[in-house]
Amino acid sequence: MTRILILHASLGAGHLNAAKALCDAFERISEVEVRSEDALSYANPLYRSAVTQAYKQLSEKAPQLYKAFYEGSDISDLEKSLDSNLTWAKLERPFFADLEQLLKEFDPDAIVCVQQIPSRLLQILEQDAQTAKPQYVVVTDVIAHSTWINHGVHGYFLPNILSANLLIQRGVNPAVLHVTGIPVKLEIMEPKTKEEARSRHSLPNNVPVVTLFGGGLNPRRVKSMVVDLLASPLPILLIVVAGRNEKLVEALEEVTDSAHVQLRKLEQIDYVDDLVVASDLVVTKAGGLITSEILARGTPMVIVDPIPGQEEQNADVIAAAGAGVQLRLPEMVAPAVLYLLKRPDRLAEMHQSALELGQPRAALNIAEHILNDLHARRVMQTLEVSELETSPIKPSAIPAGSPLENLANVLRIAHAE
Repeated sequence: MTRILILHASLGAGHLNAAKALCDAFERISEVEVRSEDALSYANPLYRSAVTQAYKQLSEKAPQLYKAFYEGSDISDLEKSLDSNLTWAKLERPFFADLEQLLKEFDPDAIVCVQQIPSRLLQILEQDAQTAKPQYVVVTDVIAHSTWINHGVHGYFLPNILSANLLIQRGVNPAVLHVTGIPVKLEIMEPKTKEEARSRHSLPNNVPVVTLFGGGLNPRRVKSMVVDLLASPLPILLIVVAGRNEKLVEALEEVTDSAHVQLRKLEQIDYVDDLVVASDLVVTKAGGLITSEILARGTPMVIVDPIPGQEEQNADVIAAAGAGVQLRLPEMVAPAVLYLLKRPDRLAEMHQSALELGQPRAALNIAEHILNDLHARRVMQTLEVSELETSPIKPSAIPAGSPLENLANVLRIAHAE
């Protein structure tokens, strides 16, 4: 039985959703025991409260200050970034005694991190090279910030080739970089038609459906967008999903249908994927996970209010690929929606661009790669590297591209490490 520990951190829902997707993917594979844990739940309460409050206050109340911190802490020099992350880990370790105990008790065969804090801590908690468990990092931002890069990582799983190229430019070994996409829930691999999704939730087939995911947006700005959309001269079904945003629910309490627009207000739901499939267009913020889910379904996006920093980068990549448009002014949302709905050819192009960028199988691909890598490492441990070095077979005698050459290269790399 192979034991896999997945570590995330409760700073935004994206990391948790990625961890859930990976957990489901590993559970689909036999002979695997997987456990997913929030690293912050194993932290000292004072540290946990300080970090979560700082993130919430900066990202929601002072986004420009958050952007300055995010961009200012992104270090392009590889050695300096590694030293910086190691220094942070040393400062944080005293607050994570319970996490160290978890590692000892569960004794995983491999650790998968979907957030930077647990990844950098493992540099300290897993110092013994002889007993350290292989660590893999799943980057949940479209562009990998330098805080994702740490010592002892056996593999990075990245959203796109752009992120991989940027890490290579910074000096990261290309051999440990794997472009898989951000892991999304496995449900998204299952085929669904727009007609089926609409029928399942009693949505009309004769008008365009626009879904606005407003849970992570400013309620006042969402209300402004909704009011503008209600003035549409085109028949539309507008669905607003508030999630846990109680202030948004209150803000929309007295907003109702207009002459041409039906308004459906939802709170927390468990059928986000159905709505994405059913929609002709989705209005959303630029979180790495939600946009990855939408891309995997090929639904065109209007991206609003990205958090400065990683969400701006997410939005830039999607807009540059032609899978969505990015807007800064809430007043531009309604005109953009109407412009796109009047141009089905443009929506079709955005649909195709989104499918080319989306990776619905990312979670399974990552799980399979990690398990294959662990299997290869076990095989290598049973072989005496010295036997290869003294073998009468010379490297020049091994056929290029043959399985024997591949094995020799693997063993040579392992020995060098």
